[in-house]
Amino acid sequence: MSLPGGPAAISLRQATGADAALLAALGATTFRDAFGPFNRPEDLEAYVAVAFSPERLATELAAPGSRFLLAESGGVPAGYAQLVGGGPRHLELPGPVVEIRRFYVVRAWHGRGVAQRLMAAALDQAAEWGARTVWLGVWQENPRAIAFYRKCGFRIAGTQEFQLGTERQHDWIMVLDRPAAASS
Repeated sequence: MSLPGGPAAISLRQATGADAALLAALGATTFRDAFGPFNRPEDLEAYVAVAFSPERLATELAAPGSRFLLAESGGVPAGYAQLVGGGPRHLELPGPVVEIRRFYVVRAWHGRGVAQRLMAAALDQAAEWGARTVWLGVWQENPRAIAFYRKCGFRIAGTQEFQLGTERQHDWIMVLDRPAAASS
């Protein structure tokens, strides 16, 4: 499967423990690209140092109920998504519930269909797990991401706080209601 305008095919695969360092570097890069211009460098780097260490990613990759999907072109990462089971503690959502905890596309791949393919794969994975509701948190100051999630069918259902270094930020909780899995 190839994307129009792309130099090579985009493939999607489940990341493994061997991808911990790759995901740490990819996560740090895409997070800095997305939020660096809008935050104090020291807050951003404090968060990146903890959230995207290879050790932390190895732990998250090995955690039960956690799945990373990796988009690649010719072996070069183009984006990734992390899914985990469970909902936000302060918001009642019809279950089973799956969170898209991280969803990032490398800047060079923006506008080339990678995000749509990655989201479709993430939602397929959530459906495979039997999710009735899929949710994610998105910074309220990120209109591009909010617009993309709305286009995918998500709606705003609440808020949550996000600590970035010394700064407390506010995220929208966006949800996508999915039909319950049919029982056989």
